[in-house]
Amino acid sequence: MTVRRLLALPVLAVLLTGCGIRATEVPTEFGPAPSRVRCSPAEPDASPPPAPGIAVQAFLLCGSSLAAVDRTVRVPDGTADAARRILVAQGLLDQLAAGPSAAEREAGYTTDVRAGASVVGPRPGDPEDTLRLSTAPGDLTSYALAQIVCTFSDSAAAEGDGSVVLGGPGERAPRRYACTDEVRARPGSNEPPSSTVAGG
Repeated sequence: MTVRRLLALPVLAVLLTGCGIRATEVPTEFGPAPSRVRCSPAEPDASPPPAPGIAVQAFLLCGSSLAAVDRTVRVPDGTADAARRILVAQGLLDQLAAGPSAAEREAGYTTDVRAGASVVGPRPGDPEDTLRLSTAPGDLTSYALAQIVCTFSDSAAAEGDGSVVLGGPGERAPRRYACTDEVRARPGSNEPPSSTVAGG
């Protein structure tokens, strides 16, 4: 009996060494691969049809970056410049909060700006181009702040230099925020850089 056991040991060892999982070149099927986000605003029907008003661009989220989509904002004829800026800013904010159209959602677009957001003009002592949001910029998500900064800075709501002066509802002084290539590419990792501004 002992001899049989001794003879069986080498055979058992050979069998055990072959029990590992062997590499294979045939891929294992675990279901369909995740669909890739298209992020193509130029595709037919990717944006809603143009409506009467001023043509603008709003920055929505698509994948991990910002993507511009065409929108319109209504401003009555003869509106003074200061009031015009606020109306454009509020219109843009409403467009961001409304989010993507059905076709844009299908293409992968989303928004992080919440409904009910509002904007007003400067307070006494603010720079004249200040836009004060109903939520302080520091209380917004990095995505929402990037959407707002890049949308405003590229519109008639700002001075057209790639930046915008934003404040909140509190007493804190407004700051100038810039929309950079890094912010547009990775808004979740790069908050818009900001700097202090002189009062009006």
